[in-house]
Amino acid sequence: MRKYLYSENGFVEKPVWAPNCWVNVECPDDDDFRFLTQELKVPESFLEDIADTDERPRTDTEGNWLLTILRIPLQSDRPEAPFATVPIGIITNDEIIVSVCYHHTEMMPDFIQHTRKKNIVVNNKLDLILRIIYSSAVWFLKYLKQINNEVTHAEKELERSIRNEDLLRLMKLQKALVYFDTSIRGNEVMIGRLKNIFQDTDYLDMELLDDVIIELKQAFNTVNIYSDILTGTMDAFASIISNNVNSIMKRMTSLSITLMIPTLIASFYGMNVDIHIGKSPYAFILIVLLSAALSAGTFVWFRKIKWF
Repeated sequence: MRKYLYSENGFVEKPVWAPNCWVNVECPDDDDFRFLTQELKVPESFLEDIADTDERPRTDTEGNWLLTILRIPLQSDRPEAPFATVPIGIITNDEIIVSVCYHHTEMMPDFIQHTRKKNIVVNNKLDLILRIIYSSAVWFLKYLKQINNEVTHAEKELERSIRNEDLLRLMKLQKALVYFDTSIRGNEVMIGRLKNIFQDTDYLDMELLDDVIIELKQAFNTVNIYSDILTGTMDAFASIISNNVNSIMKRMTSLSITLMIPTLIASFYGMNVDIHIGKSPYAFILIVLLSAALSAGTFVWFRKIKWF
């Protein structure tokens, strides 16, 4: 699906394409491919690179075309990866600006709506790229808040009962933080490359560039803080689980020793030998009382050394 967007105090959608408009393509189909490759003459190799889910932020050129690939955050429906990042490619030349993403995200519609609310005028292709990076940093921070809330909820659940599901949830969130950290650092590197490419042009807006760098650094620092907290939480619960297992094994061992004493005495007196008190009418009671006394003494001793 593609949209033709013109910058008129915010991006306004138009029915047809014209030079210097922004073509935003999400989840492209065959008709979108035909339009991009045949009418706009976008290099097919660029579209193939963007389709790679693991593509890292980078730039590439072919003729007068410039490809800029960024990583943007995504909230996924997949249980194994509740949060992830995906590549978005921005393909530009002197008259054409195209963005292609093979995934539907919340960020891009929000970015377009934000430009309309704030009446933001995008003057050139570098402005658009920087504002998309800025928007990605904002959405990284939004998703980080959600991750932090989920971590807090999982911690409360684990305090009541340690379940594998809650621990696995924390592991998945930790994986998402690794994805965020890598993507944010990649986008930071891309800003430096874009600055070198456009430093001798009129495209470079230093004030906007500084704002983008500050927002990315904030997102990067927040990722590191949450990652350290989550790592500490996982280590703490791992220690708690190990300690609980040790306590259970200690109690089971103490119980086994306590129950072994009457079993041992019964085995001795069950042998086919003279036990000297076999003719006494109180022999059975005496043996039971001896077993109970020794077991009770063992139990008291284990309680004293805190094995029970």
